[in-house]
Amino acid sequence: NEYIEEHIKRHGRRLDYYERKRKKEARAAHRSSAVAQKMFGLKAKILHAKRHAEKVQLKKTLKAHDERNVKQADNGTVPEGALPTYLLDREGQKDAKALSSAIKQKRKDKAAKYSVPLPQVRGIAEDEMFKVVKTGKSKKKAWKRMVTKATFVGEGFTRKPVKMERFIRPMALRYKRANVTHPDLKATFQLQILGVKKNPQSPMYTQLGVLTKGTVIEVNVSELGMVTTGGKVVFGKYAQVTNNPENDGCVNAVLHNNETICTNLKCTFTSNVRKIHARGATAAAIEGQCPEYYCCHKKNFGNQDLQT
Repeated sequence: NEYIEEHIKRHGRRLDYYERKRKKEARAAHRSSAVAQKMFGLKAKILHAKRHAEKVQLKKTLKAHDERNVKQADNGTVPEGALPTYLLDREGQKDAKALSSAIKQKRKDKAAKYSVPLPQVRGIAEDEMFKVVKTGKSKKKAWKRMVTKATFVGEGFTRKPVKMERFIRPMALRYKRANVTHPDLKATFQLQILGVKKNPQSPMYTQLGVLTKGTVIEVNVSELGMVTTGGKVVFGKYAQVTNNPENDGCVNAVLHNNETICTNLKCTFTSNVRKIHARGATAAAIEGQCPEYYCCHKKNFGNQDLQT
């Protein structure tokens, strides 16, 4: 649907395009000022808050731009102990640009730490994901949808009454187990799926439990005998789906070994980083020993301490 961009590539723009654009941008401040003066009530409050945030961001950007090559005094670089006389009146200096590049490098390292096996996935159209189901006496109502992809449905799931059910998940495309590969052990295990943590396509697909390529799922690893640093048995860990289950007839996934896993996956973009604090984590897990999974201590194995 990028026909406008295609036309611009072939035929270029109008001769006066850039002049008109410049004038429009110059007039924008006057127009926004007039709107701000006329507006009142709650809308005015919302508008002023928005413009205030924009101005703050603009000031920060301008300040960062001005200081990028500025030498700043840095007392931390002065060595301790005796100094020669010619160094007594000198101050340590740091370059803001070097500092900025160091911060950028740190961010890159952090992103690499929390990376997932498939950081980018292909976007799936709604027509491909859902099939329209016609209902009613004369088949004129078209508000129902049938999910055409593999799905995960919890054990305690009960279907809604037929007249209330908007999304139909076929039994033939429901999966309860996944073939999970451990990257360090180079071994594959068939593990039970506990839930769908994040589908990169849409939050709605996550809620429906749709399993597409790149989806982060939670699997039961209690059979593998994995333990935390505190000696608790690990119950659930995250894995990422690496195949197309609706085509292959099975769910293949790669276990994630890092302490945290990114859940900000989206279609065709490198994921941002956010820590997961999984539900039901023990005190030791919350303190940082195992933040990405919850432990089956008293909940599943009684009150006795579990050691390996």
